[in-house]
Amino acid sequence: MKQWMKKLVEQFDMDWGTPSSEKGPSPTPSLTEDRATLLYILDVYNKHLFEIQNHSVRKVRAKLDTFAKELVQADSEATEKTLFRLRQFISSYRIDEYTYVQNTFDDFKRIIWDFADHLSEEAQVEDASQADINQSLEGLREAVESNSIEELRARSREFINFYLKHQNSTNERRSKRMESIKKNLTTVKKQLMEANQTMRRDHMTGAHNRRSYDEQVRRYLQLHDIDKDPMTLILLDIDFFKKINDAYGHDIGDFVLKECVRLLQESFSREEDFLARLGGEEFAVILPGCNAEAATKMADEAMARIRKEVFVHDKLEIRFTISMGIAEITQGENADSWYKRADEALYESKQTGRNKYTLAKAPGIKRVA
Repeated sequence: MKQWMKKLVEQFDMDWGTPSSEKGPSPTPSLTEDRATLLYILDVYNKHLFEIQNHSVRKVRAKLDTFAKELVQADSEATEKTLFRLRQFISSYRIDEYTYVQNTFDDFKRIIWDFADHLSEEAQVEDASQADINQSLEGLREAVESNSIEELRARSREFINFYLKHQNSTNERRSKRMESIKKNLTTVKKQLMEANQTMRRDHMTGAHNRRSYDEQVRRYLQLHDIDKDPMTLILLDIDFFKKINDAYGHDIGDFVLKECVRLLQESFSREEDFLARLGGEEFAVILPGCNAEAATKMADEAMARIRKEVFVHDKLEIRFTISMGIAEITQGENADSWYKRADEALYESKQTGRNKYTLAKAPGIKRVA
């Protein structure tokens, strides 16, 4: 089996089943490249899920994992049934996913339209006021053309009184309008920021999500091209997380994810440190201004903090560990290469015992099996 296919199956971290006559760890199942490609698509989809109505991330992830396991183990007849159910699920899910995105976009439009309507109302008031001025001026012109001194005197007083009253009213209205606009701008800004944060945060843990990670990487790489300061990426995941879910249930799994994020935020607590949940139990930490040596010290502290914690939930005592891959950015390196090196280092940590970190090799250096 090709290396990428073997790595793909292993990262599902599942007990694929061992024949009853055999003992020892479950073997990694073999599969065709067609099935492996479909598994890869499911895995990518799995890592980019977001919370939508009727489809919690937890339940969707569990369903996709079930499909993956069935595709690996099933014979041709069972595979056909699995593919049929998968097509039905994807069709239903995509409709709800599109609806969620569309509703979110509609929320953005509503915020802007409400503000635009307010400005439109203010403009209409100004237009009505200007119409009164024009009408009064027209009366003054008629008085001038009438050649009557009495009418001109009366219309002049009338216009002056009206204009002074109008100016006072306008100034008062303008002051109130500016205060109202300022208040509305503050509200709109707050609403947009809240909506923006919602789209960039993981619904369950509060960490940044994959979309936010991709945007932040681009920003940091642009800054790195300018200042040349060191910068390090840490990819990590929770060891044997699937077994935690299977043994204790998804509620405990969610609890572990939240606690993991809390401890990571305490460990990587500088203002510029960036923590994101990429999907499932996989996280990324970007450390601007840190070379590999400084990053490994921070990684050691984070791992030690997690190792010593005993998490209590519903009378259960839970412990877990994490594995890490650490890659310092090199000059001219792009985001994909940087991520790939950290991911390969994480994979090596998991293959060589877990509960440890591995420093990534420099670009262009290949490992010898």
